[in-house]
Amino acid sequence: MNNHFQGHQARKRFGQNFLHDGAVIQQIIEAIYPQPNQNMVEIGPGLGAITREILPAVDHIHLIELDRDLIPKLKLLNLNQDKMTIHQADALKFDFSSLYDGSNPLRIVGNLPYNISTPLLFHLFNNIELIEDMHFMLQKEVVQRMSAVPGNKRWGRLSVMVQYHCHVELLFHVGSGAFKPAPKVDSAIVRLIPHKTKPAVAINPEMLDKVVISAFGQRRKTLRNSLGKLISETDLKALGIDPTLRAERLSVDDFVNIANFLDGDG
Repeated sequence: MNNHFQGHQARKRFGQNFLHDGAVIQQIIEAIYPQPNQNMVEIGPGLGAITREILPAVDHIHLIELDRDLIPKLKLLNLNQDKMTIHQADALKFDFSSLYDGSNPLRIVGNLPYNISTPLLFHLFNNIELIEDMHFMLQKEVVQRMSAVPGNKRWGRLSVMVQYHCHVELLFHVGSGAFKPAPKVDSAIVRLIPHKTKPAVAINPEMLDKVVISAFGQRRKTLRNSLGKLISETDLKALGIDPTLRAERLSVDDFVNIANFLDGDG
């Protein structure tokens, strides 16, 4: 298989699949609707398929790209460097708070490599209060997990933690033919809008994550077993939660209530 595109060898270790379908790119731009005076950030711009369309609409954009060989190609998109800042960095380690200008929250977009999508989302949640919205191209199955509802087989840690922080909207699906090289899976565009006021607030988000990990770590077990080392059956009942249920039946609010109980009394 020839993995060269626009003179660049796609690198498997970076999870590179370059978007080239003009119609899909236009759909993405319409969904993002970039405007002047917005603090736009693109993760993994690659060869600039999305960047090229965002640039005319904004005053400035930050690009975060790990592959140093792509930097010269990205610089050619906008010879006036005042409009574009390129950060050659690993997004998983990047300090996104450094891009906050004190007034304009971050609008983050990206065609995310499948191998880092989940850890990157959790990294971004560390600065969720600085983010206006996020639009990501992700593996379709990941977006389905993010947007799942309690009782669905896809409901799990990712669903709970993403929905704790954000409103999730699956916008549209993208076939593998829109990329070069074509991945073996289909993709989807998702919009994440951080809650201005969370429906339920965890006193300690780390405790919430601990509870969720424990509950779904043994998802076929009932809560009395999967959470037995953290909370008693009696206390679950006191919280109005049936200890004979499995984790997939609990809502975000249920998990927050357990975490807050443990944080207060554990």
